[in-house]
Amino acid sequence: MTLSHTLKAGMRVRTLLATCSSSTCTTTTTTNTDNYSTIPFPKNRTPTPKLLLASDTGSSSDITSNSTSSSNSTDTTTVTSSSTLQSDLSLQSLPSVPSLQKLSPETLNLSVSHLCTTTIKPTASLPITSLAVHSNLLYAASSHEINVYDCSSCSSVSSFNGQDSSSGSLKSVSFCNGKIFTAHQDCKIRVWQVTATPTKKHKLLTTLPTVNDRLRRFVLPKNYVTVRRHKKRLWIEHSDAVTGLAVNDGFIYSVSWDKSLKIWRASDLRCVESIKAHEDAVNAVTVSEDGTVYTGSADRRIRVWAKPFGEKRHALVATLEKHKSAVNALALNDDGSVLFSGACDRSILVWEREDSANHMAVTGALRGHSKAILCLINVSDLLFSGSADCTVRIWQRGLDGRYCCLAVLDGLQKPVKSLAAVSDDKSNGVVSVFGGSLDGEIKVWQVSVSNHYSPTSSVVL
Repeated sequence: MTLSHTLKAGMRVRTLLATCSSSTCTTTTTTNTDNYSTIPFPKNRTPTPKLLLASDTGSSSDITSNSTSSSNSTDTTTVTSSSTLQSDLSLQSLPSVPSLQKLSPETLNLSVSHLCTTTIKPTASLPITSLAVHSNLLYAASSHEINVYDCSSCSSVSSFNGQDSSSGSLKSVSFCNGKIFTAHQDCKIRVWQVTATPTKKHKLLTTLPTVNDRLRRFVLPKNYVTVRRHKKRLWIEHSDAVTGLAVNDGFIYSVSWDKSLKIWRASDLRCVESIKAHEDAVNAVTVSEDGTVYTGSADRRIRVWAKPFGEKRHALVATLEKHKSAVNALALNDDGSVLFSGACDRSILVWEREDSANHMAVTGALRGHSKAILCLINVSDLLFSGSADCTVRIWQRGLDGRYCCLAVLDGLQKPVKSLAAVSDDKSNGVVSVFGGSLDGEIKVWQVSVSNHYSPTSSVVL
């Protein structure tokens, strides 16, 4: 092989790796490692019926790329055609997993409309790394700054953390007990509160771990763990970028590129538990209402954590292994019975608890994106997926466990890194969807799903 051929091959490998948004971590962490033996799910969970899967009959001739979809984008209301959606299937990257995408809007007598109402452009055209909605306000993280917008008018309300560039890129925003929690590249979690003044400014309360929490533990050697050669830290500290936050029942769950999962008590902001969760960087976390925790990692695994009956600490319930590349995003349906996971392998896997098992099992895959899945969000029985292919797809489940891709939202010029959505009960089930791109833009869509026989009513499948 000539030198020029070698260089070209190396460039192709680097391009392929750049498609995947996960980051790898070389540090060694953390702390009070729990027992990794498999334990049953909490007994109060209601088993979900096993999905009825149709055989995957797709042939290679039906598989085409959707790389041209973004060039034909318009900001007008459209009714999705099933033939267009079915022809946009990506290469089947997990052939052993059957496809669940067997339905079309026409089959279900559905009318799907989506309108791009506006484009929000923060002052600094920096990548949008996180979006979150709370109390009719949209929080948009752009590098280290958080911009706040009114969800109804999309007008700017305020911004904060703009002066603290040392915090690095902001990775996640979450809310608990009237406070705002933000996860940062500098290994810290910042806690904010909105002031009661008319200007509604955001005041920094503290950073996690707090000074008091550090003082309680810094004296005893047993509170330190080795994070890399010749370097130790308190087990309550993250040693790399904090990549995800989730909130449930007064606790905040944080994951990091340091491979750990940490649990914080919102009432006193103390770290109560730390777990070495994975063998590589942890990219995503989500928590069900019963307290079951799911973490997704660059090690291609999803791990499930829960407290055994009568125990105070989380233990490993199961390890879910089907993805062939880094897991970037996780989402749960409303009752926590279905888990969705998105990875660099371009597939969204659907996991459910089978009747004969005490853990989640994969039931099929949702395919259509041509590049890595970067973000997932579930709102009002609709699943939204954002991808490095610059599109957002909308999925809905039928009664028999099969899924339908209702629409493809395009118009963004760079990968869709973050999503937020909110359903307005007063507007006949119309969902407002916010998509943040790495080019610094936020697209706002109004999505409506209705039955052909009742155009004004939203359909729940």
